[in-house]
Amino acid sequence: MVKTLFRCAVYSMLLGSMTLSMSVQAKLYKWVDENGQVHYGDKVPPKYLKTERQELNEQGALVKKYDRAMTAEEKAEKRRLEAEQRKRENEKRAQALRDRVLTDTYTTERDLIAAREARLDAVDSQIQLAEDIINDSAIRVEKTEKLIMSLREQNKIIPEATYAKLEREKYQLATQKGIAEGHRIKRQEIIEQFDGYILRFRELMQAKRIKREKQERRRINKERAARGLPPLEYVDTPTATP
Repeated sequence: MVKTLFRCAVYSMLLGSMTLSMSVQAKLYKWVDENGQVHYGDKVPPKYLKTERQELNEQGALVKKYDRAMTAEEKAEKRRLEAEQRKRENEKRAQALRDRVLTDTYTTERDLIAAREARLDAVDSQIQLAEDIINDSAIRVEKTEKLIMSLREQNKIIPEATYAKLEREKYQLATQKGIAEGHRIKRQEIIEQFDGYILRFRELMQAKRIKREKQERRRINKERAARGLPPLEYVDTPTATP
């Protein structure tokens, strides 16, 4: 009994070894040389390992295809295209996030306009404050300059403190002019920013409306089909936006 089991085990091992050997020997490769000549064999020559080649089974059917190795220029181009694809995907995700924040923050276009006007009012107040300071500083500069001129005409000594005062007043005048200009730039940025928000909000609302209409059409036609009626034909009409 033991001998019989041993012989069966040996036969199984031999059969498995033969099957594995046949499987390995059954591999066939196909490649093309530099002259366009097609070759077949159980092993691809080393010089053609970087070229396009195919692995075939014993029936000649394609098992696996190996692409040729890319050149340095092709690898660089592939990396560039992959980087551009990642950039587009990142921009798409960022835009989706901005759209979600926009529609979550503002319910209607009127809300956007009200928010824009509130921001502009705040900036206008800052501009007005800066202009008031500019006017006051300009008056003080003019008075100090007249004082210095009067002292010169009288051949009197002009105190160093007077010159220092004039420099401080001129510095404050220049500073406030810069601040006022910065506020004006900010005001224009707010206008452009909210113009973009409003345009994008309209696009999102229109896309949402079209989606709802299509869902409603499918619902109606589904009900009509259940009643044995033909589907309704719809003609999309663009919605004018102000």
